[in-house]
Order: sequence, then C-alpha cells, then structure tokens
Amino acid sequence: MDAEGLALLLPPTTLAALADSWLREDCPGLNYAAWVSGAAPSQAALWAKSPGLLAGRPFFDAIFAQLNCQVSWFLPEGSKLVPVAKVAEVRGPAHCLLLGERVALNTLARCSGVASAAAAAVEAARGTGWTGHVAGTRKTTPGFRLVEKYGLLVGGAAAHRYDLGGLVMVKDNHVVAAGGVEKAVRGARQAADFALKVEVECSSLREAVQAAEAGADLVLLDNFRPEELHATAAALKARFPSVAVEASGGVTLGNLPQFCGPHIDVISLGMLTQAAPALDFSLKLFAEVPHAPRS
Repeated sequence: MDAEGLALLLPPTTLAALADSWLREDCPGLNYAAWVSGAAPSQAALWAKSPGLLAGRPFFDAIFAQLNCQVSWFLPEGSKLVPVAKVAEVRGPAHCLLLGERVALNTLARCSGVASAAAAAVEAARGTGWTGHVAGTRKTTPGFRLVEKYGLLVGGAAAHRYDLGGLVMVKDNHVVAAGGVEKAVRGARQAADFALKVEVECSSLREAVQAAEAGADLVLLDNFRPEELHATAAALKARFPSVAVEASGGVTLGNLPQFCGPHIDVISLGMLTQAAPALDFSLKLFAEVPHAPRS
C-alpha cells in the first residue's frame, strides 16, 4: 500500500478521541507553564535527529488540531529520514504549541520506530528472495495499538489481526480448555462461520495435521527451530497444500532470514512493536529563520 494513502484507514473521530485522551493524560488540570509561554502567535520547526522511516503524521496532525494549531509538512509519510532533517513546521498560540509538543513527539517517535523496524524486517526477508508476509502481532502497548499497527503498515509489514475479532486464533490454552485440538477447531469453526478464518497454534507436526484435518485455514508453528520449522511445514503442505503456514516465536531481525522458506507463508515478529527503538525528534520554537539543532 502507498504510505500516503494509509491515512485513509484511520477514522477521523478515532484520531480526535485518541489525541484528546493523550492530551488529557499529560495535562488533566492546571497548566502552570502556559503562564510563562503566553498565547502569542508562534511557530516551531520539527526536526528529525536520527535515521529511519517517517511515520505517524495523522496522529501528529490530530494532536495539534485539538489545540487549534496548523502543521505544514515538508516530507511525505514513509520518507527515509537523514538527520538532521527539517520535517515540518507548526503554527499556533505559544502555549498550545508547547502543550502539544511532548505528546506529539512521543507519538511520532514511537510510530516511526515501529515503521523503521518493520521496514528493516521486510528488507531482510526480501533479501532472501522470499515473497511471503512479514507481520506484527497483538503484542502492542495498551491504548496505543492503532499507532503501532499503522506504523507496521507504513513500514511495509502486515498488521496481522487488529483485535480478537479479526481472526479466530486458537492458542495452546484454548486447546487445553476445549479438551484437544479437534474440539477446539470445531468450536472455532462454529464461531467463525463464513466470515472469519481460523488459525491454530501448534507445537508439533501431529498437532498441525490434526488442526488441518479439523478445518483450520492457517497453522501457526510456534517456537520451532528453523530446521524443524521447514521440515514440518513441508510435510504439512504436502498433505494440505491450501493450509497457510505462519512461523512465529524467537524471530528477530538477525535470524529472520533463517525462517524464510518456500513452505512458509507468514512470519510474525512481536519485537516489531515490543522492542522497536523510538526515533529522535525535536520541536523548536523560532522567531524567523529556524536553525537546525545539534545532532
């Protein structure tokens, strides 16, 4: 998907509600610093101070829109950042610019970090010639999932299911609770009906075959070593060629190429949202000609 067009996926009312909640978290009561800054019309430059991928413009815009400030962007969503780069300018009352500063920077830095990690993962996978899907997981920060899932998309990865309603995922604990793989999958198929796919987490070829026989659309081979993974996936595909195979567990940017193979359709990495380092941005007020900050 085109990074610029991805903003269309974000409902304006949801963006406004998120921005409002983040601002209220940071300033639920009196803002004493506003007395210092005053309300004179002001402008500030947004600088990118670390390399990576720019992601999160819609959230940045939504935050400052809540404060009656206007953002002018100089780089499109998904741009490669080469520090120090002037990314945008924000105009509005001084106290409003400063009220939104940290919230907006936090959001942009975190979203850009996720996008940068996702882009690195996709590049590593494509370097092997593999054409499957690199995906995130549901291991996201509470209250910040939309930002992180969006960041995955900007980075070229798949977001995977957004929430519990996006796919019926039968995990190991579901199998235990249901009394076995077959019972669990049958129950999942009833719940899913025609509208949703069913994916089953499996720890062996035997479980994977049981899941496929019971009607699973996807099989998640979890925490397999690469050599075991590819042999298991090949054996499963030989019997059930239409069942998709996802690999997950223990996958990092360093070992990702080892998990790429002809029988693997999806590789998911929790670290894309759990461990992606945030990018470094700063917002500096200026009188006339803004100067780049020190890197």
